[in-house]
Amino acid sequence: MDTATHMLRTGRRGALFEYQMAFRDLRASIERIDLAWSLAWHDVVSRYRGSILGPLWITLSMGLMVLGIGVLWGELFRVSLQQFMPFVALGIVFFGTVTTTINEGCETFVQAAGMLSQTSLPMFTFVWRTVLRNLINLAHHIVIVLAVLIYYGYWRVANYPVAALGLFFLIVNVAWISMLVAIVSARFRDIPQIVASITQAAAIMTPVFWLPDRIPPRYHLILDANPFYHLLQGVRAPLMGLGVAPHTFAFLAAMGVVGWALVFSVFANTRRRIVHYL
Repeated sequence: MDTATHMLRTGRRGALFEYQMAFRDLRASIERIDLAWSLAWHDVVSRYRGSILGPLWITLSMGLMVLGIGVLWGELFRVSLQQFMPFVALGIVFFGTVTTTINEGCETFVQAAGMLSQTSLPMFTFVWRTVLRNLINLAHHIVIVLAVLIYYGYWRVANYPVAALGLFFLIVNVAWISMLVAIVSARFRDIPQIVASITQAAAIMTPVFWLPDRIPPRYHLILDANPFYHLLQGVRAPLMGLGVAPHTFAFLAAMGVVGWALVFSVFANTRRRIVHYL
């Protein structure tokens, strides 16, 4: 009788029950968001333990890359540094946050396999861990953002509330993408290589290093249908004092709602099997 009762309690009880358990996992992870923050902070600290500059090494290398690309490509494209340097700097910083979070999201559950198999921690905790870890890195890179905004005078015309809204949409959408690739990567170990290839292609197709007004109007579908462009534009444009097209925020809002509905459904139906995948 005890065995039968245990099997009943641990077995599947229908779709509604699975969604209730998935929601319970999400709620528990939010209630213990401090644990996700501690894990994320530990990841950053342990990665650079013994280093003199710590995470600032990444900021330094990114700053040198921004300087090199901004000067060289600005000369090649015949664009003034006043316009091109902030454009490239903001593009590299925020696009890098998007792609790094997604790429690292592939290893979210794989790296936490030991903890997941030995504890009953909410699975969403490890997703927040990945997102928060990259937000900590972004906080280090803000030095580059502030430097170019102040040096080139864009801090006077920047629309900070709209940029904050764009950053909010960026985090919301990157979080569900990270969750989705984490689930799929736990089952199929080829997914991280595929995701890395997609993000590399996105770096070429997205105006990170090139100005969007340089392409003919007939190719604007490349921008309008590119989610990476909207994620980037929602933050970069207001920081440069430019307007954001209304359809960009509409696109990001719809992307967030549909994306989270999709990933929550996938998680509810695979939650019990993720540990077995690992």
